[in-house]
Amino acid sequence: MSVKSAYAVDDLWYVGEGAKQDMYVKYRIQEYDTNNGAPFDMTIYFKEKNADGNWVAPTFVEYKGEVFNGTLILGDNLAALGGGSQVPDDMRVFVGGYGRSLQWLEAFTSVSKPLSLKAGSWGKIAAIGGEELKPQGSQQVTVPAGTYDTTVVGWHKGVDNKMWILNEFPFPVKAETFVEVASGQPPTQFKYELLATGTGQPPAPQSVEEIPQPPLQQSTRRGTYDVTLSWNPVDIQPNGNTTFTVSFADNNGQGLQRVSYDFTVTDKSGNVIYDKKNAFTGSSSSGTQTVKMGDGGPVSISVILNSVSGVSTGAFTEEADFNVVVVPEFPVSAAIIAAIAVAFIVAMTRFKGNMGSMFGGRNNAL
Repeated sequence: MSVKSAYAVDDLWYVGEGAKQDMYVKYRIQEYDTNNGAPFDMTIYFKEKNADGNWVAPTFVEYKGEVFNGTLILGDNLAALGGGSQVPDDMRVFVGGYGRSLQWLEAFTSVSKPLSLKAGSWGKIAAIGGEELKPQGSQQVTVPAGTYDTTVVGWHKGVDNKMWILNEFPFPVKAETFVEVASGQPPTQFKYELLATGTGQPPAPQSVEEIPQPPLQQSTRRGTYDVTLSWNPVDIQPNGNTTFTVSFADNNGQGLQRVSYDFTVTDKSGNVIYDKKNAFTGSSSSGTQTVKMGDGGPVSISVILNSVSGVSTGAFTEEADFNVVVVPEFPVSAAIIAAIAVAFIVAMTRFKGNMGSMFGGRNNAL
């Protein structure tokens, strides 16, 4: 595996440095406000610059088997510009996550005022609680795209928050940052790593339906609680009963008792098919809900904590959202396989019958 050096002509760096025509980057990104922090893959291809000097960047996002395609118009700071960008509505949430993760450092260092990777400080902003962002020395880091000699830039507030920057490369190759919390394990603010980079426009993959398997775990929006969802049967059948078990813990993993919660199930058309208010776990840290599911397809499940041990969760909504899939009653692929199997059985039956007649005639002749 080759090692790429961070040392170039100078030690100045800004978001967008090193972006070149016909170059692509692919990242795996987690961002707190994007789909409850679930990871997604984003591939950006720097196709060309338009008459205004902005990048025309065909982009696709892969998320849970689905693929979203669009074209971003990116400024010199690689911010997605509203004018000219063509993205479907379902992709916009991921573009927002991109701006709050990969492109976040532009608030500090920009093409008009790049900062040194050897500077004592990059300054303070309210976005990180007034803490000081600064280079912290060189470090070799390995990500799926390769091994790189980078400069670590970060801050500390409760925990270490770090970004690994390769000079002359448009984005950090890796980042791990966390939400500020008063106590317990903080949830991820944003996290990403470089999966691949190269030249030439990469083809967008085909969407493939992924069926989530239990258990699924999500933190609530503020990171205060962890919610785990499991269900039986594992393959959720259409128009049949499914028993969901929802378990609650604090952000240190300690089980919670006497939890009051709302449990809502919504089908792919946005219709609420089950809505249980103020369900109660009692002395247990988990509760069950039995739901008669509808037709095949994706289903959304919302769990909202109202109180824990009699204490209200307050003005903030402590919610965890999950996506599950009801399997089709008899998918086309299964029908084709079944038809082939039936045809094979019929053919074999006829073949055996013919063979029996042949040997039967021979035995009679003897």
